[in-house]
Amino acid sequence: MEIRKEAIIHSYDGVELYYQQDVPSDPKAIVVIVHGLGEHSGRYDYVVKALNSYGYGVFRFDNRGHGKSGGARGYLDDYFKFVDDANFIVDNAKEQFPDVPIFMLGHSMGGFITASYGVKYPKKLNGQILSGPCIIELPIFEDLKTVDVEKNPLSPIENGLSHLVCRSQKVVDDYNNDPFNLKVFTLKLLTTVFHDGIQWLTSNVTNYHYPCLILHGEDDQIVPKNGSEYLYHNSPSNDKMLKVYPDLYHEILNEEIEKKEIMEEINSWIKKRI
Repeated sequence: MEIRKEAIIHSYDGVELYYQQDVPSDPKAIVVIVHGLGEHSGRYDYVVKALNSYGYGVFRFDNRGHGKSGGARGYLDDYFKFVDDANFIVDNAKEQFPDVPIFMLGHSMGGFITASYGVKYPKKLNGQILSGPCIIELPIFEDLKTVDVEKNPLSPIENGLSHLVCRSQKVVDDYNNDPFNLKVFTLKLLTTVFHDGIQWLTSNVTNYHYPCLILHGEDDQIVPKNGSEYLYHNSPSNDKMLKVYPDLYHEILNEEIEKKEIMEEINSWIKKRI
Protein backbone atom coordinates (compact mmCIF):
# COMPACT_ATOMS: atom_id res chain seq x y z
CA MET A 1 0.00 0.00 0.00
CA GLU A 2 1.34 3.41 -0.96
CA ILE A 3 2.23 5.64 2.01
CA ARG A 4 1.83 9.40 1.76
CA LYS A 5 2.48 11.36 4.93
CA GLU A 6 2.97 15.02 5.80
CA ALA A 7 3.69 16.03 9.38
CA ILE A 8 5.58 18.11 11.91
CA ILE A 9 7.94 15.98 13.96
CA HIS A 10 10.33 16.91 16.74
CA SER A 11 14.00 16.40 15.96
CA TYR A 12 16.62 15.04 18.37
CA ASP A 13 16.72 18.33 20.32
CA GLY A 14 13.02 19.15 20.10
CA VAL A 15 13.09 21.53 17.13
CA GLU A 16 10.06 21.06 14.87
CA LEU A 17 10.84 19.67 11.43
CA TYR A 18 8.31 19.67 8.62
CA TYR A 19 8.64 16.47 6.63
CA GLN A 20 6.90 14.47 3.95
CA GLN A 21 7.18 10.88 2.88
CA ASP A 22 5.99 9.39 -0.40
CA VAL A 23 6.56 5.65 -0.47
CA PRO A 24 5.16 3.25 -3.08
CA SER A 25 4.15 -0.29 -2.23
CA ASP A 26 7.13 -2.57 -1.65
CA PRO A 27 9.80 0.11 -2.24
CA LYS A 28 13.10 -0.97 -3.80
CA ALA A 29 14.95 1.75 -1.89
CA ILE A 30 14.38 4.88 0.19
CA VAL A 31 15.90 8.23 -0.77
CA VAL A 32 16.23 10.99 1.84
CA ILE A 33 16.36 14.43 0.16
CA VAL A 34 18.29 17.30 1.78
CA HIS A 35 17.61 20.72 0.23
CA GLY A 36 19.88 23.72 -0.17
CA LEU A 37 20.34 27.15 1.38
CA GLY A 38 17.25 29.33 1.52
CA GLU A 39 14.92 26.88 -0.22
CA HIS A 40 12.69 24.09 1.07
CA SER A 41 11.70 20.51 0.40
CA GLY A 42 8.54 21.48 -1.49
CA ARG A 43 10.69 22.46 -4.46
CA TYR A 44 11.50 18.79 -5.09
CA ASP A 45 8.08 17.58 -6.23
CA TYR A 46 9.40 16.63 -9.67
CA VAL A 47 12.31 14.70 -8.17
CA VAL A 48 9.96 12.86 -5.81
CA LYS A 49 7.59 11.96 -8.63
CA ALA A 50 10.45 10.60 -10.73
CA LEU A 51 11.92 8.59 -7.86
CA ASN A 52 8.49 7.15 -7.04
CA SER A 53 8.07 6.12 -10.67
CA TYR A 54 11.28 4.07 -10.37
CA GLY A 55 9.88 2.30 -7.30
CA TYR A 56 11.78 4.30 -4.67
CA GLY A 57 10.26 5.81 -1.55
CA VAL A 58 11.20 9.37 -0.63
CA PHE A 59 11.59 11.13 2.72
CA ARG A 60 12.17 14.90 2.56
CA PHE A 61 12.16 17.65 5.15
CA ASP A 62 12.77 21.36 5.61
CA ASN A 63 16.06 22.18 7.31
CA ARG A 64 15.64 24.00 10.62
CA GLY A 65 15.16 27.72 10.09
CA HIS A 66 13.83 27.03 6.59
CA GLY A 67 10.43 26.48 4.98
CA LYS A 68 7.80 25.16 7.35
CA SER A 69 10.25 23.88 9.99
CA GLY A 70 10.91 25.50 13.33
CA GLY A 71 13.97 27.40 14.42
CA ALA A 72 14.95 31.03 13.92
CA ARG A 73 14.62 32.00 10.26
CA GLY A 74 17.86 31.69 8.35
CA TYR A 75 19.89 31.14 11.52
CA LEU A 76 22.20 28.37 12.69
CA ASP A 77 24.88 28.29 15.38
CA ASP A 78 26.27 24.78 14.81
CA TYR A 79 26.54 23.08 11.42
CA PHE A 80 26.20 19.66 13.03
CA LYS A 81 22.57 20.51 13.83
CA PHE A 82 21.79 20.27 10.11
CA VAL A 83 23.66 16.97 9.88
CA ASP A 84 21.97 15.52 12.95
CA ASP A 85 18.53 16.56 11.70
CA ALA A 86 19.24 14.59 8.53
CA ASN A 87 20.24 11.65 10.69
CA PHE A 88 16.98 11.95 12.62
CA ILE A 89 15.08 11.59 9.34
CA VAL A 90 17.25 8.63 8.30
CA ASP A 91 16.49 6.91 11.60
CA ASN A 92 12.79 7.56 11.02
CA ALA A 93 13.03 5.92 7.59
CA LYS A 94 15.03 2.98 8.96
CA GLU A 95 12.49 2.40 11.70
CA GLN A 96 9.66 2.19 9.17
CA PHE A 97 11.59 0.30 6.48
CA PRO A 98 14.35 -1.64 8.29
CA ASP A 99 15.12 -3.97 5.40
CA VAL A 100 15.12 -1.42 2.56
CA PRO A 101 18.35 0.18 1.23
CA ILE A 102 18.59 3.87 2.07
CA PHE A 103 20.29 6.58 0.03
CA MET A 104 20.68 10.33 0.58
CA LEU A 105 20.38 13.00 -2.11
CA GLY A 106 21.67 16.45 -1.18
CA HIS A 107 21.69 19.62 -3.28
CA SER A 108 24.05 22.59 -2.77
CA MET A 109 24.17 23.28 0.99
CA GLY A 110 22.28 20.00 1.21
CA GLY A 111 25.31 18.52 -0.53
CA PHE A 112 27.50 19.89 2.25
CA ILE A 113 25.12 18.33 4.80
CA THR A 114 25.12 15.05 2.88
CA ALA A 115 28.91 14.84 2.55
CA SER A 116 29.33 15.81 6.21
CA TYR A 117 26.80 13.11 7.09
CA GLY A 118 28.96 10.69 5.14
CA VAL A 119 31.92 11.53 7.37
CA LYS A 120 30.04 11.56 10.68
CA TYR A 121 27.74 8.59 10.01
CA PRO A 122 29.80 6.27 7.80
CA LYS A 123 27.81 3.02 7.99
CA LYS A 124 24.12 4.01 7.89
CA LEU A 125 23.45 4.46 4.17
CA ASN A 126 23.88 2.47 0.98
CA GLY A 127 25.15 5.49 -0.92
CA GLN A 128 24.83 9.21 -1.59
CA ILE A 129 23.94 11.42 -4.55
CA LEU A 130 25.29 14.97 -4.46
CA SER A 131 23.93 17.69 -6.76
CA GLY A 132 26.04 20.85 -7.05
CA PRO A 133 27.41 20.16 -3.57
CA CYS A 134 29.14 22.85 -1.53
CA ILE A 135 32.36 21.14 -0.48
CA ILE A 136 34.96 23.93 -0.43
CA GLU A 137 34.73 27.63 0.43
CA LEU A 138 32.73 29.70 -2.05
CA PRO A 139 33.91 32.87 -3.80
CA ILE A 140 30.47 34.46 -3.30
CA PHE A 141 30.99 34.42 0.49
CA GLU A 142 34.61 35.57 0.50
CA ASP A 143 33.73 38.96 2.01
CA LEU A 144 32.22 37.31 5.09
CA LYS A 145 35.71 36.61 6.39
CA THR A 146 36.19 40.33 7.12
CA VAL A 147 33.04 40.68 9.24
CA ASP A 148 32.92 40.31 13.04
CA VAL A 149 30.38 37.52 13.32
CA GLU A 150 30.18 37.41 17.10
CA LYS A 151 29.50 41.12 17.24
CA ASN A 152 26.74 40.97 14.62
CA PRO A 153 25.49 37.34 14.41
CA LEU A 154 21.99 38.33 13.35
CA SER A 155 23.08 40.77 10.64
CA PRO A 156 20.81 40.15 7.65
CA ILE A 157 22.40 39.12 4.35
CA GLU A 158 20.04 39.46 1.39
CA ASN A 159 19.39 36.40 -0.74
CA GLY A 160 20.59 37.61 -4.13
CA LEU A 161 21.12 34.21 -5.72
CA SER A 162 17.88 33.72 -7.65
CA HIS A 163 19.07 34.86 -11.08
CA LEU A 164 21.84 32.26 -10.97
CA VAL A 165 19.88 29.20 -9.87
CA CYS A 166 18.84 28.01 -13.31
CA ARG A 167 18.87 28.88 -17.01
CA SER A 168 15.07 28.66 -17.03
CA GLN A 169 13.41 32.02 -16.37
CA LYS A 170 10.32 30.18 -15.14
CA VAL A 171 12.39 28.47 -12.42
CA VAL A 172 13.91 31.83 -11.45
CA ASP A 173 10.47 33.48 -11.31
CA ASP A 174 9.04 30.62 -9.27
CA TYR A 175 12.00 30.86 -6.89
CA ASN A 176 11.44 34.59 -6.38
CA ASN A 177 7.69 34.19 -5.89
CA ASP A 178 7.90 31.23 -3.52
CA PRO A 179 6.77 32.44 -0.06
CA PHE A 180 8.69 29.63 1.66
CA ASN A 181 12.08 30.60 0.21
CA LEU A 182 14.16 32.78 2.52
CA LYS A 183 14.66 36.36 1.40
CA VAL A 184 17.49 36.96 3.88
CA PHE A 185 20.00 34.86 5.80
CA THR A 186 21.76 35.69 9.04
CA LEU A 187 25.49 36.25 9.06
CA LYS A 188 25.80 33.50 11.67
CA LEU A 189 24.23 30.86 9.42
CA LEU A 190 26.47 31.72 6.49
CA THR A 191 29.69 31.72 8.48
CA THR A 192 28.74 28.64 10.53
CA VAL A 193 28.09 26.54 7.43
CA PHE A 194 30.16 28.04 4.65
CA HIS A 195 33.28 28.77 6.68
CA ASP A 196 33.35 26.67 9.88
CA GLY A 197 31.50 23.70 8.41
CA ILE A 198 33.42 23.70 5.16
CA GLN A 199 36.73 23.80 7.02
CA TRP A 200 35.66 20.80 9.09
CA LEU A 201 34.53 18.89 5.99
CA THR A 202 37.69 19.48 3.98
CA SER A 203 39.78 18.55 7.02
CA ASN A 204 37.90 15.26 7.27
CA VAL A 205 37.31 14.43 3.60
CA THR A 206 39.71 11.48 3.89
CA ASN A 207 37.12 9.88 6.19
CA TYR A 208 34.45 9.89 3.45
CA HIS A 209 33.97 6.34 2.14
CA TYR A 210 30.38 6.12 0.84
CA PRO A 211 29.53 5.06 -2.69
CA CYS A 212 28.70 8.41 -4.28
CA LEU A 213 27.36 9.92 -7.48
CA ILE A 214 28.49 13.56 -7.78
CA LEU A 215 26.61 15.71 -10.31
CA HIS A 216 27.37 19.31 -11.26
CA GLY A 217 26.52 21.96 -13.83
CA GLU A 218 29.51 23.17 -15.84
CA ASP A 219 28.33 26.80 -15.67
CA ASP A 220 27.31 26.81 -11.99
CA GLN A 221 28.11 30.33 -10.74
CA ILE A 222 26.89 29.80 -7.18
CA VAL A 223 28.83 26.66 -6.28
CA PRO A 224 31.65 26.17 -8.82
CA LYS A 225 32.29 22.64 -10.00
CA ASN A 226 35.78 22.56 -8.48
CA GLY A 227 34.14 21.64 -5.16
CA SER A 228 32.72 18.45 -6.69
CA GLU A 229 36.08 17.76 -8.29
CA TYR A 230 37.74 18.22 -4.90
CA LEU A 231 35.45 15.64 -3.28
CA TYR A 232 35.96 13.21 -6.14
CA HIS A 233 39.74 13.45 -6.10
CA ASN A 234 40.27 13.63 -2.32
CA SER A 235 37.78 11.17 -0.85
CA PRO A 236 39.07 7.59 -0.50
CA SER A 237 35.75 6.07 -1.59
CA ASN A 238 36.36 3.14 -3.92
CA ASP A 239 32.96 3.61 -5.56
CA LYS A 240 32.62 7.17 -6.82
CA MET A 241 31.46 8.82 -10.01
CA LEU A 242 31.60 12.46 -11.11
CA LYS A 243 29.50 13.78 -13.96
CA VAL A 244 29.58 17.41 -15.09
CA TYR A 245 26.81 18.63 -17.40
CA PRO A 246 27.84 21.23 -20.02
CA ASP A 247 26.06 24.61 -19.95
CA LEU A 248 23.93 23.87 -16.89
CA TYR A 249 23.66 26.28 -13.95
CA HIS A 250 23.27 25.43 -10.26
CA GLU A 251 19.89 23.68 -10.03
CA ILE A 252 20.47 20.86 -12.48
CA LEU A 253 17.43 18.99 -11.13
CA ASN A 254 15.22 21.89 -12.27
CA GLU A 255 16.51 22.24 -15.84
CA GLU A 256 13.49 21.96 -18.14
CA ILE A 257 15.10 19.67 -20.72
CA GLU A 258 18.00 17.94 -18.98
CA LYS A 259 16.33 17.05 -15.67
CA LYS A 260 14.79 13.87 -17.11
CA GLU A 261 18.21 12.65 -18.28
CA ILE A 262 19.71 13.48 -14.88
CA MET A 263 16.99 11.61 -13.01
CA GLU A 264 17.57 8.59 -15.27
CA GLU A 265 21.27 8.79 -14.38
CA ILE A 266 20.38 8.77 -10.68
CA ASN A 267 18.00 5.85 -11.18
CA SER A 268 20.62 3.82 -13.06
CA TRP A 269 23.20 4.49 -10.34
CA ILE A 270 20.87 3.49 -7.49
CA LYS A 271 19.68 0.35 -9.30
CA LYS A 272 23.23 -0.95 -9.49
CA ARG A 273 23.66 -0.53 -5.72
CA ILE A 274 20.57 -2.32 -4.46
